Amino acid sequence: MAITDQDVLYEDNHLIAINKRGGDIVQVDVSGDASMEDMVKDYLAKKYNKPNGAFLGVIHRLDRPVSGMILFAKTSKGLDRMNRLFHDRKVTKTYLAVVREMPPQKKGTLKNWLLRDRKKMITKAYDREVKNGSYAELTYEVVGTLEGYYLLKINPLTGRTHQIRSQLSFMGCPIVGDNKYGYQRGSHRRTICLHSRSLTFTHPIKEEEMTIKASLPEDGFWEKFNVLLKGDF
Repeated sequence: MAITDQDVLYEDNHLIAINKRGGDIVQVDVSGDASMEDMVKDYLAKKYNKPNGAFLGVIHRLDRPVSGMILFAKTSKGLDRMNRLFHDRKVTKTYLAVVREMPPQKKGTLKNWLLRDRKKMITKAYDREVKNGSYAELTYEVVGTLEGYYLLKINPLTGRTHQIRSQLSFMGCPIVGDNKYGYQRGSHRRTICLHSRSLTFTHPIKEEEMTIKASLPEDGFWEKFNVLLKGDF
């Protein structure tokens, strides 16, 4: 599938933000499927009539089954400075997740050590420090409940592979559709109910505080939860 104007959440001379569809890959992998990186490059090349192609830098990534806000750089200057902001943890990332089990508390902080199993391509969470493990921390809050499901707002404070999926599963609240991390069944669309809602940061060139937000997918399920979304997230 191609990127269209409707997929673009924000664009200026240095950055472009896309509302990623669940199931799309950010960069080329062994599947050989079209990547968002290539699709956004094609979009920019056509939009600005660049027959030799457009520059595009991948700033961060989202797992294939995850939807929502993802940011790319259109210039090397934008890429370098955004990479620095991410590295220095000066970007606030907000996710929304749907789970079937009520968390033990309405809001809380999860602190775990994560260990990546590269053979099974899964990240295991532990409640103690483990050899070769990486510390992971996130905060969560129950936004509301709807039809037996719970909507969570999540702010990861570290950026680990499969961090949110692993930590919520360890808490006893696997994400709906995420059978890789303990949910009872997978989605036929090969997506999970984890959505990158927004990024908040100081623009690296304009030096203006900004928040870029991605609307929920319209897939017959996710959009039901719009009634629970109030306030700034």
